[in-house]
Amino acid sequence: MSARPFLLAAGARPNFMKIAPIARALRARGARRLFLHTGQHHDPLLSDVFLRDLGLGRPDFSLGVGSGSHAETVARVLARAEPILQKVRPRAVVVVGDVNSTLAVALAASKLHLPVAHVEAGLRSRDRAMPEEINRILTDQLSDLLLTPSSDADANLRAEGIPPRRILRVGNVMIDSLKAALRRAPQSRLPQRGFWLMTFHRPSNVDDRDGLRRLLEFLRGAAALRPTLLPLHPRTRARLAEFRLARALNATPNLKILPPLPYFEFVGLMRRAEAIVTDSGGIQEESAWLGVPCLVMRTTTERPICVARGTSELMGADFTRALGALRRVLAGRWKRTRRIPLWDGRAGARCAAALLRRF
Repeated sequence: MSARPFLLAAGARPNFMKIAPIARALRARGARRLFLHTGQHHDPLLSDVFLRDLGLGRPDFSLGVGSGSHAETVARVLARAEPILQKVRPRAVVVVGDVNSTLAVALAASKLHLPVAHVEAGLRSRDRAMPEEINRILTDQLSDLLLTPSSDADANLRAEGIPPRRILRVGNVMIDSLKAALRRAPQSRLPQRGFWLMTFHRPSNVDDRDGLRRLLEFLRGAAALRPTLLPLHPRTRARLAEFRLARALNATPNLKILPPLPYFEFVGLMRRAEAIVTDSGGIQEESAWLGVPCLVMRTTTERPICVARGTSELMGADFTRALGALRRVLAGRWKRTRRIPLWDGRAGARCAAALLRRF
């Protein structure tokens, strides 16, 4: 077997959970792999804790790009990743998800004529106002191997002219990490049952003062129905301070504000929640597998299979509708999840096998 390593790249919290199963599976097969951390998420609560919990250990390379505009992040990753890729010359560069780091590393590798594999390829929201949608489309066009989580992703890639020989459905690596985390989720002093779990961080929900006020009104209404837990993303915390709304949030009865949580603790809360309200992508997948009702505060989703077969429903920015949906949950009138093929905890192994076959 070639001594050249695979280089696994990630830089944001959701993507650490995606590369961890692949890293374990490659190691189990005796393949060398290196971990490049772009540093897009540099807060210890969004990075260091996750690397420890997932068993990824210290990165082999850390770019430390930090926060900034989309252009600044992509430019920094490009400039800092290129000399590492030139030195390592990996068998293939593996990128995951849809953040700026994903696109930037894929572009740097492609410019150096290095093979690129994209895990979680083919997801589409059809909303190009989302920067992640641009990242998905471009990364897929640059990649030599597109490893998809679901049949809708395969269809999207074929419709965009990607040759079928480059597409392989492997399932959802997030479910691998979720299943492993459930076995290690700690006991918590937080409520054991009968609570809502909520996360908000997307610009469409938190970057506008009026929108953030509507969110606070919804939180008051939701907390009147059930105790409500809100792990507060750094972006959301910053906007609350900027718009001078933090005091109103903290004064909401029955609402508990939490810091960003370690992955295992958050998984434990998801499993026990009566419903989840979020604007996240990955949480839609996890809630579908767990069978927990999920209200998605977005008008579009790149994971329509979680609406079709999972427990998600799109609420748009209609918090009145979302409050009514929570009442439906309380009345026991919410759909049940149906099994999604290959979301079985073995996607990482299929990814590793595909990488070793192709490269």
